[in-house]
Amino acid sequence: MLKIGEFSKLSRVSIRMLRHYDDIGLLKPAETDDLTGYRYYREEQLYAIGRITSLKDMGFALADIIKILDSYDDKDKMDAFLSERQKELTKLSRDTEYKLMLLETARSRLRKEQNMSFDVTVKTIPERYAATVRMVVPHYEDEGLLWGTMMSECKNLVPADPCLAVAEFLDPEFKEENVEIVAWMTVSGSYSDTEHVEFKTLPEVKVASCIIKGSYDQMGEAYASVASWITANGYKMNGPMFNIYHVGPVQAKDPADYVTEACFPIA
Repeated sequence: MLKIGEFSKLSRVSIRMLRHYDDIGLLKPAETDDLTGYRYYREEQLYAIGRITSLKDMGFALADIIKILDSYDDKDKMDAFLSERQKELTKLSRDTEYKLMLLETARSRLRKEQNMSFDVTVKTIPERYAATVRMVVPHYEDEGLLWGTMMSECKNLVPADPCLAVAEFLDPEFKEENVEIVAWMTVSGSYSDTEHVEFKTLPEVKVASCIIKGSYDQMGEAYASVASWITANGYKMNGPMFNIYHVGPVQAKDPADYVTEACFPIA
């Protein structure tokens, strides 16, 4: 039998934590002296404390570890616990990477003293003939599904000159999932509709727009600038906004070279 101090030293778990494990029923001493209150542990309990420490290092809460230890000898149940935790950590890792990217971008802008104002202009986009795809996709970043559909069903499209490649966002509010988007590209010639691609002549539209040079992480600030400008200059929004991709991932590998035009129909 090991005194609690000896057990603490061998397990590398503090006496305070061992007492806490006892209180919550995670690891009970083998014996407790009724007179002195001293706790004693068997040597084989070092295996149990090792399992607890390992599970803690994986990020399991103590309440969960109590449940897991009851199934420790059931390989299928243990694998299910570990698999679920692995999924949670993978998601957390992705979220952390995204936040780190945002922080680095913000710091980069500070270092470059980048002017984040956007020049807004009013223009009329004339009537145009376009290949269009309308779909509901899981998230905004799945916009590529529309372009992939257009390219797979229409392999001989002749782009107009100039060619406008546009994503139009139809939902009246921001949505976390099931986003409705129309992608359209101006083309020359005449074509027959396919299963998902409809060819149509789109009417002219008056827009307030601004040019964003660089990566798409600037889009939120650009949208805010245009929306504020519209209100300040006595206009009203008159339809769903859309992005014109003058230079995108197809034309440039470096996001710093992207050129996007954010357009808000106005009246």
